[in-house]
Amino acid sequence: MATKEKKTLQNLFHDTLKDIYFAEKKILLALLKMAKAAQSDDLTAAFQKHEGQTQQHVMRLERVFAMIDAKPQGKTCDAILGIVEEGQETMKEYKGSPALDAGLLATAQAVEHYEISRYGTLWTWAGELGLQEAVSLLDTTLQEGKDTDRTLSEIAESGVNQHAEAT
Repeated sequence: MATKEKKTLQNLFHDTLKDIYFAEKKILLALLKMAKAAQSDDLTAAFQKHEGQTQQHVMRLERVFAMIDAKPQGKTCDAILGIVEEGQETMKEYKGSPALDAGLLATAQAVEHYEISRYGTLWTWAGELGLQEAVSLLDTTLQEGKDTDRTLSEIAESGVNQHAEAT
């Protein structure tokens, strides 16, 4: 009888890396659509900036894959698919509505919170596994995610939510 291979933190790190790699690729596509749909210039600019950052996230992830001698590849991430689908529904249902931007912001923040969760976990595990260069790369992305989340909150609070409520 063959024994099942024992899964380790290294396996979990690799699986989670594939998960966020898939997610970042999906986020890239969604950001383009969200930037186009946004009515607020500030929100459009934030989505465009995040799209550029997301391209950097993908490149950093590819470097981390190389550090563990693994091919960069994604693994279907149902969580991000669900968030992206909700965003698409919001764009469809609220098109032309003053509430559209508030809905887009909510979707974008859900994406950011997911990223912050994943990158925080990967950062911790990379440290446990002694992957110091990966720790640095993952921390850079984690900090960008936190900064983006703050920016999105500021945009929401500086008028987008009030605009959605006023009409």
